[in-house]
Amino acid sequence: MDTNNLFPNQWTRSRAVALMAFCLLAGIAGGWATRGTQHPALTETAKAAVVPAAAAASANSESQAPGPDQLKLMADSQAAPLIAKLNADPKNPDLLTSVGNVYYDAKLYSVAVHYYARMLQVKPSDAAVRTDMATAYWYLGDPDKAIEEFNTALKYAPTNPNTLFNLGLVKWQGKHDSASAITDWKRLLATNPDYAARNQVEKMLSDVEKQAAKPGAKG
Repeated sequence: MDTNNLFPNQWTRSRAVALMAFCLLAGIAGGWATRGTQHPALTETAKAAVVPAAAAASANSESQAPGPDQLKLMADSQAAPLIAKLNADPKNPDLLTSVGNVYYDAKLYSVAVHYYARMLQVKPSDAAVRTDMATAYWYLGDPDKAIEEFNTALKYAPTNPNTLFNLGLVKWQGKHDSASAITDWKRLLATNPDYAARNQVEKMLSDVEKQAAKPGAKG
């Protein structure tokens, strides 16, 4: 689904970042998860590395990056014309997804979940949006709800690489279930042989398997 035409001036943090090294060992260890509606190899680590275009030129230090209040103001401003359109067309799935994406990118995950959930009432089979919503639940500190939504997404798209990757991530970090995480990542690689970050996922699998094999290891 191409939602960029709905708001051409949207932030580009999650869509204009080139393929990075995937930061699997550093980024994943920090709890990062991939967005369902972006390129499978783009990560939250990559997205977070890019600030809104208006601040890009001066973003040379953390102090210059937008804070939570600024991000909310920017997100509200970004979403306002879309929400105005929603008032006239409240079940438009593209608009609902676009508003959800705006708030997700601003790390306002509870607001993003609200719009994603509304969208999924209209189009429950959209695995990408459901994966985004599940990932937002993960960031909200609810791994059980995240896993529930990932599993629902897989019913509609059993081989979706972002869903499988994030499901394994949440099982590993949120539930300390390394065995199940390994199963999900192996399934990802088996069903997506051309996965862009295959080498990095294989390296992560090897490291997690070694950790799980250590005496006294959980999961």
